[in-house]
Amino acid sequence: MAKFPFDIVAFDLDGTLLDSFRDLGAAVNHALQLGGFQPIPVESSKDLIGGGAKIMLARAVERQGGMDDDAFHALYKQMLTYYAAHNAVHSRPYPGAEECLDALAARGVRLALVTNKFEAFARQILTTLELAHRFDTIIGGDTMGKGRAKPEPDSLIEARRRCGGGSFAFVGDSTYDVMAARAAQVSVVGARYGYCDKPPGELGADAEIDSLAELIPALEALATR
Repeated sequence: MAKFPFDIVAFDLDGTLLDSFRDLGAAVNHALQLGGFQPIPVESSKDLIGGGAKIMLARAVERQGGMDDDAFHALYKQMLTYYAAHNAVHSRPYPGAEECLDALAARGVRLALVTNKFEAFARQILTTLELAHRFDTIIGGDTMGKGRAKPEPDSLIEARRRCGGGSFAFVGDSTYDVMAARAAQVSVVGARYGYCDKPPGELGADAEIDSLAELIPALEALATR
């Protein structure tokens, strides 16, 4: 087998590796009801994902008139408490996710997980779904410190360092992911099947895929450009 063109492949979590919007939507609705707001349709929570749970809740609250900062902070803490206990009820790997990870590992690729979700939550969910052991490193939105989550490049640069350096590609479904990859000067593949905040073809990624079954061919094609 020819050497794979990337030494490291890193994945975003929500909307890229896991279909997780139902658990996220349930947590948002729990907080909204506690705050006296109307719940949102769970399907619409896909439109709010991106940038982490705090931004997700803030967007939902703002759509219903907003609230003062202290009250919002208290509501956000209640949301996190609920999510900690219910974050892997409905969340599942996308079709082909485990096969994709296995195929990359068989090619000697080191795997990383880089998300804006709190690291503890990411580890908890991946452990529950028996995926955590597949990754050489797991980096969350709080791992690098305040203000250093995606779209800043810090988490991708750290993932590359932890995995021993080398050629690096990132897979994500949002402009946060693409901007982080661009700033880190690494290749990026857009997951069109996820919770994209741009229409197909407009994420700005080096390539886009409609399923994880397309990832390895897409990465191999990037290397020939």
